[in-house]
Amino acid sequence: MKLSKIAFKKILLLVALALGTGSCQLDEEIYSSIFVESFYKTASDSEKGLLSVYDALGGLYGGPAATMVPDFSADQIYPRGVVGRNSLTLFTVEPTYTIQKSAGRTNESPQQLWISSYSGIERANWIITKVPDATMDETRKKQILGEAYFLRAFYFWTLAKNFGDVVVKTEPSVTEAEAYAPKSAMADVYKQIYSDLDQAGQAGLASYPANEKGRPSKEAVDALYAKAALYNQDWAKSLEKAETVINSGKYGLLPNVIDVFSYLKEDEARRENIWAYEADPITPGNGHQLTSLAGPVGSAGVEYAKTSYGSMFAYMSFFNSFDPKDKRRQLLDTTFIDKSGKWVPQRSITPITTDAVLIKKYQDPVSSTGLIPNIPILRMADVYLIAAEAEARLNGPSAKAYEYINAVRTRAGVAELAKGLTKDAFIDAVIQERSWELFAEGDRWYDLTRTDKFQTVIAKAVNSVYPTRPVQPKNKYFPIPQDEINANPQLEQNAAWK
Repeated sequence: MKLSKIAFKKILLLVALALGTGSCQLDEEIYSSIFVESFYKTASDSEKGLLSVYDALGGLYGGPAATMVPDFSADQIYPRGVVGRNSLTLFTVEPTYTIQKSAGRTNESPQQLWISSYSGIERANWIITKVPDATMDETRKKQILGEAYFLRAFYFWTLAKNFGDVVVKTEPSVTEAEAYAPKSAMADVYKQIYSDLDQAGQAGLASYPANEKGRPSKEAVDALYAKAALYNQDWAKSLEKAETVINSGKYGLLPNVIDVFSYLKEDEARRENIWAYEADPITPGNGHQLTSLAGPVGSAGVEYAKTSYGSMFAYMSFFNSFDPKDKRRQLLDTTFIDKSGKWVPQRSITPITTDAVLIKKYQDPVSSTGLIPNIPILRMADVYLIAAEAEARLNGPSAKAYEYINAVRTRAGVAELAKGLTKDAFIDAVIQERSWELFAEGDRWYDLTRTDKFQTVIAKAVNSVYPTRPVQPKNKYFPIPQDEINANPQLEQNAAWK
């Protein structure tokens, strides 16, 4: 994240240790909270503590489990079968996450989603509990609390869409006993998400472009609200919040979709990228693996990265699903320019790349660290498609619903959606549009699970590398990590995984 106080990163580690266990593995005796009790007295304390809440995003997107876990599970992207990544594609994950652990890849597993999200929640709980009593400017105090509420809502939402019913914990743990809690029903998880976003929306957060890079704007709160409500099948709330963002006029679609992902146009892209995981090639800084994973094997593609491994590809069937006129297909490729300036067919590199398509959303050909590209979390195209779906579910394929989806299609250079679709056909068209627009952004799997399309769709997402994909009903949610169940006597495994 390009946060102005990023230099406090080393201090954050000390703060994080004081704020609670980073992985929510609650198996250590808590002897004292003296450090925490004496902290949060000043504006400086409060700002540093807030940075620790943001720091949990690094565990989600640095690995980057928040994108790799859903993308490798879905029907657009597949991994080179190394270091346990294929366990997601083949649906062989289990509660101990043994494959990922044995390969040293917990950071790419659903377990990391649990660890980082609860780490962020615990740190947010300390902010929300302690900062109200800090001596500091009241306006900034209110904003700090708003950011903490926003982040806590985001972490709860991350947990809900991956694990279903999860623990809702809104007080910091001072004693070991306070760290134990049972799961809450999904309805109660979303009730807490809504409550946190209501608090964030009233906190006086700045509107774009006055918000600091990496921090949520007022409109980001409504965008997250719209998407969470969509997942909660709360169509009216989803539409209301999506239209609030659209009607604010603060954000819009860039004329050229390619520019959204250009490493040269990061600041211009903020007009569309409402909130993103901000990467910085500094020390200490924030990075992620997507740039190096998506480029050709052996660092061969000069347009992709200084260093790349050829570890994730798009399915050829997904590439072929695009209209040839669709500009978004330019963010995929079947050939690349090598270091000698020659065009190389991707299919000729290795046996596993015969049908592989390269992903171009995270290119960085100049940075030696490969950390430049941001990872979009909420962007305006998503909001338009949320509005189109919510409107259609409420009122059928109305003129307004068509207007929202066509805004995205027109920018992509394809014809407007055919008129006269039935309600179900229109919604299916929106879900498909989301697939084309948001691929490789960690979104598709959740569209398939929330609409219960995952079993039908995944069974068809095969190729010569993965000729079968044995998805089961229980795979709608990932198993709660067994380590967490062992550490928390009140926590139960998801019923489908018992």
